[in-house]
Order: sequence, then C-alpha cells, then structure tokens
Amino acid sequence: QVQLVESGGGLVQPGGSLRLSCAASGFIFSSARMSWSRQAPGKERELVAAITSAGDNKNYADSVKGRFTISRDNAKKTVYLQMNSLQPEDTAVYYCRTRLGLLDYRGQGTEVTVSS
Repeated sequence: QVQLVESGGGLVQPGGSLRLSCAASGFIFSSARMSWSRQAPGKERELVAAITSAGDNKNYADSVKGRFTISRDNAKKTVYLQMNSLQPEDTAVYYCRTRLGLLDYRGQGTEVTVSS
C-alpha cells in the first residue's frame, strides 16, 4: 500500500535550518508529483511546495519563496524540503503528499517548532 513517512522535524531557533525527508513506497514514485503542505494550530492547511515527477518544475507558496527548497531523489524514492531562515510563523506539522488518480495520500507528518 501507499506509504509516506516524513522525518527531520524538530525544535529550531529563528533563523535556523531544517531538512525534512519523506520516504515513499507502494507506488511508482518516479511518476508522481509530490508536495509538502503544513498545518499550524488553528490555521488552515497550506501548500508549501510542489515538485513534478522528474523534478524539473517546482512551485512554492509566497510565504516560503527564497527560503525553502523542494527536491527529490527518484532512485531513493524520497522527497526533501530544505528550510532555511526559519521563523516562528513556520511552526506547523509538515506533511508529504501525493495524488494518485482520484486519491490523495499524506504521511503522518513531522512537527517543526521555531522558537527561541
């Protein structure tokens, strides 16, 4: 079955960096568009970044442009989110997501807390 397992979250000070990883299995990863979204307490889910199957096209939310970078390694079936210059407003649970046919899948999430 489809599995998406995120890792790499944690507590970081403002201005710091984290790299999130999402290991995928159960589907043809190299054919799937992947994305990262986040949800902070009391806020709506936000699509943070997306990457095409070949990794040749990437999109970012305005709130993270210039600070976050999405990438993927199709050989390792893993998608990454490099997050730099983190700010308290980046605090959220981050989810790896993909859509296969009519179904959306997401992992269990990894929590990112930006605080001094």
